[in-house]
Amino acid sequence: MKIALPNEKGRLSPYTLKGKPFRPRAPKATFNRIAFAAAHVVAYPFSASDPAGRPAIDWQKTLAYRHYLLDQGFGIAEAMDTSQRGMGLDWLSAHELIQRSLKSAGKKAKLIASGVGTDHLNPADARDLDDVIKAYLDQLHAVQKLGGRVIMMASRALVKVARSPDDYVKVYSRVLSEADAPVILHWLGEMFDPALKGYWGGSAFSQTMETCLAAINDNERQVDGIKISLLDDQKEVVMRRRLPRMVKMYTGDDFNYPALIKGDAQGYSHALLGIFDAIAPAAAAGLEALAKGDTGRYSSIMNATVPLSRLIFRSPTQFYKTGVVFLAWLNGHQDHFVMVGGAQSARPLPYFVEAFKLADKAGLLAKPGLAIKRMKQLLALYGA
Repeated sequence: MKIALPNEKGRLSPYTLKGKPFRPRAPKATFNRIAFAAAHVVAYPFSASDPAGRPAIDWQKTLAYRHYLLDQGFGIAEAMDTSQRGMGLDWLSAHELIQRSLKSAGKKAKLIASGVGTDHLNPADARDLDDVIKAYLDQLHAVQKLGGRVIMMASRALVKVARSPDDYVKVYSRVLSEADAPVILHWLGEMFDPALKGYWGGSAFSQTMETCLAAINDNERQVDGIKISLLDDQKEVVMRRRLPRMVKMYTGDDFNYPALIKGDAQGYSHALLGIFDAIAPAAAAGLEALAKGDTGRYSSIMNATVPLSRLIFRSPTQFYKTGVVFLAWLNGHQDHFVMVGGAQSARPLPYFVEAFKLADKAGLLAKPGLAIKRMKQLLALYGA
């Protein structure tokens, strides 16, 4: 199958699809790594709401996508960055998403962990640590009331009001004291959210890691694990080796995840990744191979997805959601390429052209004919 694709000068050249698509299916072996996929939301394209207004969500398609991921063996990291949390998805909508997701999942609801943050508190309105603590607890109690597991996200308001590393430890200890089950912490780097620059009260990783570890050590029984999204595999390995024995490392490194999940003689990382939304059939096949002890097949499958992931998460990284939703559209999981807040416009045409090629090479165009048809629709929109 062929398609004519343009270069950055608009000149068309033929591209022949070569990948063998992975077919979504239930794994034949239980994964030996915990694997959460941070799932996107499907916008409702017929709403009259302006992009800056309340997000319009297609609940049927959004929940169907979560079943698609759950059926392949993944847990769901709900209402997180991949769902455009803080970039179009407000707390009211996030709470409704969590509620609907847990109810829809039925017996699999235990595989869902949901984001708790302070995003209903405008950082400009935060006066002190007590304001931040109250905001965290508002969301923590709301999710726990639904029977949901908790992921404690980083707080823009906390960056604003914290005056020392100790302030972070104080806030985390206070919030974790009211968790009814162990929580996953999420250290989101500034490449994903520039407003989080200086998180944990410093700029050097050697310093901020110590503060984060202090918060974990002081609350070990309340912490299931930590996800770090710093796009630096060595930082993750260093911290992984310092964690208390019962606290898990969940990789959030969308550049280096194959080796981090595979691990080394001293340990490995579990996974909580936005890229799993886009590469689910391949990732499931790779994780199945790893569980069976076939590390060669695992590495072959997973390494083939890395060029696509590095493109999707390239700088400015916070716009990676556009690539994730683009692939969901190409693969027929939604009928349109429209995003909450109009975020489909956040990447240029050459980005989509390269994503199409890399997805094909990694076996991630499940229905090549449909993918070609939709790619042609996008090209026509751009006048190609």
